[in-house]
Amino acid sequence: MGPLKGVKVIELAGIGPGPFCGMMLSDMGAELLRIDRAQLVQGGEFRNRSADVLGRGRRSVAVDLKHPEGVETVLRLIEEADVLYEGFRPGVMERLGLGPDVCLARNPRLVYGRMTGWGQEGPLAQAAGHDINYIALAGALDPIGRKGQAPVPPLNLVGDFGGGGMLLAFGILAALVERSRSGQGQVVDAAMVDGAAVLMAIFQGMRAAGFWSDERGTNLLDTGAHFYDVYETADGKYVSIGSIEPQFYAELLRLCGLEGEDLPEQSDRSHWPEQKERMAKVIKTKTREEWCEIMEGSDVCFAPVLSMGEAPEHPHNRARKTFVDVQGVSQAAPAPRFSRTPPEIARPPAAAGQHTDEALADWGFSGDEIRELRERKAIA
Repeated sequence: MGPLKGVKVIELAGIGPGPFCGMMLSDMGAELLRIDRAQLVQGGEFRNRSADVLGRGRRSVAVDLKHPEGVETVLRLIEEADVLYEGFRPGVMERLGLGPDVCLARNPRLVYGRMTGWGQEGPLAQAAGHDINYIALAGALDPIGRKGQAPVPPLNLVGDFGGGGMLLAFGILAALVERSRSGQGQVVDAAMVDGAAVLMAIFQGMRAAGFWSDERGTNLLDTGAHFYDVYETADGKYVSIGSIEPQFYAELLRLCGLEGEDLPEQSDRSHWPEQKERMAKVIKTKTREEWCEIMEGSDVCFAPVLSMGEAPEHPHNRARKTFVDVQGVSQAAPAPRFSRTPPEIARPPAAAGQHTDEALADWGFSGDEIRELRERKAIA
C-alpha cells in the first residue's frame, strides 16, 4: 500500500546505514530483496533475527558472489530491478563484477546507490572508519557537548543514519524521480561525511553570521542557554526544556514560580550560567511526574526525558501508534505517514537465504534453473 509500491530494490547485505536505507524503502512499500552471502547459511537452519529491526521488510536470497554463476544470478536480478544499493569500500563491487558500468549495461534504467563513509574518491576513500570519525571530519562532532568538556558522540545517529542511510534513501528517490523524465538510471554516491556536513548547514550559517561560537556549550542549542537544556528532577530523572521564543520563556518562568522576579534579559548570554544554576535548583524541587503535570501540553516546550523502554508507553506515542510490536520486539512504526498510501512493515526480519527459492522464482527464474544453481553451490 505504501507510496513506493511496485519499486523493486536489490540490497547487497551490509551493516548500519545500508540496512537502515532498506528499512525506509521497504516501509514505504518497495519490494526489497537482500543478497546475503551463501556462507551465512549453515545446515538449512535460519537464525532468529527478530531483533534485527533494520532488517525488517525484505526477503533474503543467499548467493555465492565468488562463484561466476552467483554473480550472473545477481546480474539477472538486476535486469528486473529499479534500484540496487551497496555499502562496500570503493572498488569492491567492481572486483566482484558488479560495478556500476556492468550493471547499468545490463539495465540502463537502474538507480545504483553507493553508501560509504568517506565517499567514492578522495584521500581517505579507502580508509576504514566509523560514524564517530565521519562526523568528526565533517565538523559535526566538535560542537556537541557541554562547556569545558569533551565532545559527546550522539550515538551513531548523525553519520550512519541521518547523514548516511537517510541521505542514500533521499538520493535514490531523487534519482527515481529524474528517471521518470529521462528514462535513464545513474549512480548515487552517498557519503556519511558529506551527509553529516549537510546536517550542519544551519550551524554553518549561524557561525558565518556571528551567532554561533566555536566554544562548546555556550550557544543557544548546545546547552549554553538555560532555557534550552535538560534538567535533573527530584527523583533522579530528567526533563527537557526548549523555551526559545519570548512567549514560551515567559510561560516557563510562570510555571516555575519565577514570574515577577527581577531577572536578566533572556538573551543576555553573560547571565546564562547563573540562570542555569537557578533553573537547575528549581527543577530539582519536584519529581519528573510532578513537572509533567505542571508543564506537559503547555507552551513551555517541555517533554520528559524517557528511556527507550518508557517511550512506547507514553500516551502521545500510544495514541499516534509511533511504536509497534513485531514478533515481540518494540520498534518504530514506518514514518512519515501518507493520506492515501499508508506505509507498513511488510514482514519480520529474514535469516540469510530464507527466501532463496521463492524470491528467485518470483523474479523470473525457473524451477530447473534454481535447482541447477543450488547443485552448483552458486546459491544457498
